[in-house]
Amino acid sequence: MKPISYPPRLHLAHTPTPLELLPRLSAKLGIEMYIKRDDLTGAELTGNKIRKLEFVLAEAMAKGADTVLTCGAAQSNHSRATAIAAARLGLHSRLLLRTADPSHPPLPEGNLLLDRLVGAEIVWITPEEYQRRDEIFEREAGELRKVGRKPYVVPEGASTPLGAWGYIRAVEELASDLSKIPGGTDQPTTIIHAVGSGGTSAGLILGVRLLKLNARVVGFNVCDDRSHFQRVIGEICESAIATYALDLPFSRREDIEIVDGYVGRGYSLSSPEELALISEIARTEGIILEPVYTGKAFFGMTRELSRDPRRFGKRLVFLHTGGVFGLLSKASEIATVFPS
Repeated sequence: MKPISYPPRLHLAHTPTPLELLPRLSAKLGIEMYIKRDDLTGAELTGNKIRKLEFVLAEAMAKGADTVLTCGAAQSNHSRATAIAAARLGLHSRLLLRTADPSHPPLPEGNLLLDRLVGAEIVWITPEEYQRRDEIFEREAGELRKVGRKPYVVPEGASTPLGAWGYIRAVEELASDLSKIPGGTDQPTTIIHAVGSGGTSAGLILGVRLLKLNARVVGFNVCDDRSHFQRVIGEICESAIATYALDLPFSRREDIEIVDGYVGRGYSLSSPEELALISEIARTEGIILEPVYTGKAFFGMTRELSRDPRRFGKRLVFLHTGGVFGLLSKASEIATVFPS
């Protein structure tokens, strides 16, 4: 196959990340369950966001930016990764973070503590204002330009056609991983992941298509709903195909598979059952999930498999997208499900 021609990228992530078998869960479910450890892309730069930022921040640097603007929830993994990556590159960062009452922002813990530690400027906005974040980006960028700074806006989750290249590259890495285990790349594989802003999903879908990998990509949405993400992911994929002249077939209906119904109490809100599963996986496999993304997706996956063990085929790869610092902000809530 012709080598993939990637846009310029920075080298910020520790890759390749391991692909590990989950032996006890595999035995329990009667399938092959692997986990792609993108929680190990770094220590402070842990998680899936840094793969996208390698491409996005390369463009920021090429354009001479000195300040990176992005957005997210108070415990945003993406905002934390962006702020730390910016500091590593000698850039400033300004984060639009949403909270119920901007006049009384959350305590600096978890991801937010790290944001503060690396000097990120925080602009607190309400959830209602967050819906108009593009307008606020324009306002903040304009203010920065007035004082001689050069801002570069990174949309939510770095979920852009350029950011999607991070997970096209991850699929190429996964194909190499699969070639080294029984069955190799000939055996059908289902890649399961949490969906929060759509960019990781888009990259996985495009990567599977580009590499002609014998794989099915399945997302579990942790917010919004299936129709929302079919639109968002579809737009990213279609824009990437057009922007980078990718010779790929693509159909929103056929290529975007979202399993809805596991948002539960809402984004970043956990049920006792979800937290209990996080605790169980930590005890039985030594894998630390977190409640916002991976915990919800893993919970949905196991619920679906309990109804039909062959729901996703014989071999599954769960993409661990990180988020351990967000876990630390929910310590008291999670402690309630520890076994006595």
